[in-house]
Formats: sequence, structure tokens, C-alpha cells
Amino acid sequence: MKSSNAPSPPREAAERAAVVRQLIDRANLAYYVEDAPEIADAEYDRLFRELQALEAAHPALRTPDSPTQRIGAAPAASLTKHPHLRPMLSLANAFDPAELTAWEERNARINPAVRTAGYTLEVKIDGAGVNLTYRHGTFEVGATRGNGTIGEDITANLRTVGDVPLVLSGDHHPALMEVRGEVYYPITAFRRLNQKREAAGEPPFANPRNAAAGALRQLDPAITRARRLRMFAFQVEIIEGAYTPKRHTETLAQLIAWGFQVEPHHRWCKSLDEVQANIGGYEALLPTLPFGADGVVIKVDRRELQDDLGVIGGREPRWAVARKFAPEVAVTRLLDIKVNVGRTGALNPYAVLEPVELAGVTISSATLHNEDVIAQKDIRIGDWVEVVRAGEVIPQVMGPLRDRRLGSERPFTIPAECPVCHTPVERPPDEVMSYCPNANCPGRVFEGLVHFAGRDAMDIRGLGSERIRQLLDAGLIKDASDLYHLRVEQLLPLERFGEQSADQLIKAISASTSRPLSTLLFALGIRHVGKNVAVLLARHFGSLPVLMAAHETAINEVPGVGPTIAGACANYFRSPAAQRLIQRLERAGLQFGEPRTATADGPLSGMAIVLTGTLPTLSRTQAMQLIEEAGGRVTGTVTKKTTALVAGDEAGGKLEKAKELGLQIWDEAQLLRRVGGDS
Repeated sequence: MKSSNAPSPPREAAERAAVVRQLIDRANLAYYVEDAPEIADAEYDRLFRELQALEAAHPALRTPDSPTQRIGAAPAASLTKHPHLRPMLSLANAFDPAELTAWEERNARINPAVRTAGYTLEVKIDGAGVNLTYRHGTFEVGATRGNGTIGEDITANLRTVGDVPLVLSGDHHPALMEVRGEVYYPITAFRRLNQKREAAGEPPFANPRNAAAGALRQLDPAITRARRLRMFAFQVEIIEGAYTPKRHTETLAQLIAWGFQVEPHHRWCKSLDEVQANIGGYEALLPTLPFGADGVVIKVDRRELQDDLGVIGGREPRWAVARKFAPEVAVTRLLDIKVNVGRTGALNPYAVLEPVELAGVTISSATLHNEDVIAQKDIRIGDWVEVVRAGEVIPQVMGPLRDRRLGSERPFTIPAECPVCHTPVERPPDEVMSYCPNANCPGRVFEGLVHFAGRDAMDIRGLGSERIRQLLDAGLIKDASDLYHLRVEQLLPLERFGEQSADQLIKAISASTSRPLSTLLFALGIRHVGKNVAVLLARHFGSLPVLMAAHETAINEVPGVGPTIAGACANYFRSPAAQRLIQRLERAGLQFGEPRTATADGPLSGMAIVLTGTLPTLSRTQAMQLIEEAGGRVTGTVTKKTTALVAGDEAGGKLEKAKELGLQIWDEAQLLRRVGGDS
């Protein structure tokens, strides 16, 4: 929430922050949940640092749901959730020696001993983060990182990873602990896998990290076993037990003694000067490694100093930082700029490149983000351009080589008509994207169906983009509601459909009818309505008919929903096409309500509670769910009718107002005790 005693930021800064937050949220979803990264690591880092700078210059822009205040993304809906006993944190980045020096200076102001305590260096593995729980030395449960506090239970799949000890070696194991690690796909095996996929006509994986993450999420552990994944462990969190290593180097040694693999190139340095002297060697080493790596992690070695330095905003440990290296760059010709039409009608420009090899892969296209970015970078058709593919994700054009221009290069402008349906395009005055307004545009319909069936939406297994294209081309579907009227006999004549696969797809479509309203709202692809906003709307209004009938003003009053989202929702539900789609979905039996588990006699029954600031372990959505399930009501404004304020870090003006009114002020621990029935 914005702090009431902070000056309002300039409109330009607020608008830019909103755009950057949206880009980062989409990148997080693609990277952590969908295993299909859309932008390069270098571009993500640039966006993240831009948002940090905007929030530092204008504190009122720093909201609890900002990407700078949270870790990763929400877990996929298709797997059982597993709460971590301790949060899995993210790392801040340093990109040059000066930033590494500044990191030590900040820590030294808290405790000068960091200058002489020593540091450990470990290669930063580009893998999938996992959390392993051991009870009395026996592997009990394994989970993905998820959003840092809640992951996905992938125990059966992690049991197939040979580097995960099922029973620890030696003795004196803590009664209960969590071991953090990175599961990775060896590069040679990854290339063999992609060769097989391409030979079979399947799309190749973007990078080893996503191949590893995808394998860990398989429903059949035999598929995971066949991938022959590896893992390096790097951290221990003791929950119960007396084992307390004094240094991180001791932790690494203990992990080896217990039977784990640790990153083999780790080393100890006595000072930051020695760390800086070794960075060049690591940068030269990374391209030669048999696993993906994108930097070096530097950690304060002494554990008591780690405890002393603490964590920033519940997200980043002060005592560790990732030293990132410059991404690999190639130079090639930009032959053309073409446009894709997204599910919301957004026109997404992309570069058609003269094929060039980059990071071991031949690149022929790259993202260009939007028209404003193209204009700001002065990218023209026919330019020689620099292309980056940091972390082996989707490549992007960084900029033109202006000194190589011959005068025949042509500036790009977004077409005045949709390239698919030829409808005149629109560009809202407060947005960077141009849109095709035609809800029946074939490009929008296709992308909308891909989103609707996706893992994070209705999660219809077996209904990927190729299947959707096949169904559209065959005239079997025109919109999402048509999926629920498909029959096995309609699918059998289509290529690559047999009796079993057709039956499985029909059953998967049928199973999706049980998804709650919040999932359906997200799946509908309403502009600006992401997964978290969909949950807020579904819980507040309770049913789709009530939401559809709500005035824009009422939607705007939902805590966490602003005027832009409210306007987008109201416009969507006024659309005759949307109303027809929703009527057909209702007839197909989809859920138009959100489960309510709150009871009249819950421990928070009748209480009006305001949330502010960043809580240590709970996200805002998780805290709201706890309060509502305990019978309470979350409100957005502190008044005399407020029962209590739950305050986290950087609580701001709401905390001051609550104190003035003499209200109860709880921290996260008090909230959890109240929810549990303890006064």
C-alpha cells in the first residue's frame, strides 16, 4: 500500500512503474511457473533495477505486491502445495566490481566485522530451486521454490534424482531440517534431448533450466527418471536439532559428509579484494562447465554475521549477493519486423533476423517488446543489430550499430490495421501497447485459447498450442465454450488422435469444469486481470453474476484493485461477445462461484482487519485468505471501525493512523496465533 505521508510521485513515474511491474510479473510467471521464459536474464535484471530505482526515488510507489518485495511466482495450480518451514529467499545482483564494493560497504555499516570475516564463492547454478525436508536423516518431502513460502510437492520425482540422498550418511542428523539445492540438466544430455524432440516434430526446450523444471513437474516419475537430472546442495535450514555450523564453509563440508553433491568450484576468500581478484577466473570458467551457470554467489562466511545482517523486506539476504556477468552477444542483420497478435489483442513486434549462432543455438528471431522500445532504441529494418541470449532464454535485440548504416534502413511503425483481421488498431493513452479491438480476431482467439487451457489457468492437460490450432483449423471450436461440447468421435479423424488420446483430452476438458471462479476469471484473459487480482475479485464478489452486475466504482473499491483494472473488468463484462461466452460456459457446467470456508463462529468473526507493509513469510493473498477463512473481513482503509491493523516491514502511514486511533496492532506472529484461536 502507498504510504499516506509520502509525497505523491509524478504521473510519469507512476505510469512507468506500473508498466515495469507488469512486465516483471509476466516474466516471473513465464520463468517460474510456465517454464517458458520470454525475456533474457539481462533484460529482466534491467527492468528489476529500473523498478528499484523508481521506488527508491518515489517511496509511495513501493507496494507490498511489487516484484521487488516478493520471491518468484505462485506455485502451479496442478500440483499439491507444500509450505516451506523457512522461506526460500532470492538474491540481489551485482554487475561490476563497484557494485560488489558497495554491497560490502552497506553490510559494514551494520557490522564492520564483515570486512575481515571471509567470504565463500560458489558458481551460481542455472537450475530449478528445490527444498528437501529431512526428518532424523530420512528424506520426507521435496518441493519446488514456488513463491518462496509455498512450493509444489514433487517428492516422488525428486526421489528419482540420484544426487538426492534418501537416507543421510553418517550420524548426528538434526531432528528436522530443510536442505536447499538446484536441480540441473547436464548440457550434453540437454542437447541430446532437444535433438530427439526436434526429430519427433516436438518443440525444443528453451534452455536446460526449463527442461529440468519441466521434468520435476511430471506426473509420471518414470519420465523424470529418464531425464537423469542432477543436483547441487548449497544450504541447510535447521528446524529442530542442535547442529549449528559456525561458517558456511562448514555447512558445505557437512553436506558432503551427509552424501550430497555441492558445487565443486567453491572456494574461501579472506577479503573482498581477494574475491574481486578471483572473479575473472570464474567468468572464464563458466562457458566450459558441463552445467548451466550465470554468475558467482558470494556469501559472508560466518553464520553469526549472517544472522546479524538479516534479510531485506523478507526477500533478499543482506549477507549474500550474485555477481552476474555480461551476457553473450552476437551481431546480425535485422531483415524485417513483424507483429503477433496476443490474447488481449496486444500487437507484439518481433525481429526477423539473418540466422546467427548464439550460445550454441541458431537464432532467427528475437523479441522487440513494443513500439516505444523500438523507437527509443532507434531500431530500423535493415540495421545491423546486437542480439543477446543471456541464460539461453528467448533472444532479444539490444540495439542497432548505427555506424554500419547505409541509408537504406527503414523506421518501424505499428500497423494501423490488425495484421490478422485488418481491424483498425487502438492505443489507449496510458499504455505502451497497441491493440486489435476485435474480440473475434483469429489471432486473439488462438492466443486466448492457449491461455485459457494453460497450466496456470484451466490446466487442460494435452491441450497445447498445436492441438488448439488443429481444432480451430478443423472448425471444431471457435471459442473456449466450444471445448466443452467436443466429443471423442469428432477428434478421431484428426491427425495424431487415437481412441486413448481423444478420450484423455475429453476427460481433461471435463475435469476443468470444477476449477473455482478465481481460476476461470484469470483464464478469460481480461486485460490487467492477473492471477492474484482474479482471486481478490472472486473472493470479494463470491459469484460471477454478482461481479458482472457490479458497477465500475464497486470493483474499484476492492482492496488491491485500482481504477485501471476496474475499468477493464467493467468494459469486458459489458461486451456482448463476453456475455455470450459466459452464458455458454455456464451451460457447460463451469463453476461460477468461489468456495468460502469462513465460518460464523471463526476466531476472527466480525473483525475488520487492515493489512499493510510486507510480512516476513505470508504474501498479501495468503494473509487475506487466512483472515477470511477465520471469519474476518479485510478492508483497505484504517477507520474507527477497524478492529486491528496487521503491520509488516515499511508499514507507512496506515500504521501511524492506527496508533492515533488506538487500534490493535498485530505482527504476523500475532495474526497466526489469533487465526489459531489463541488470544
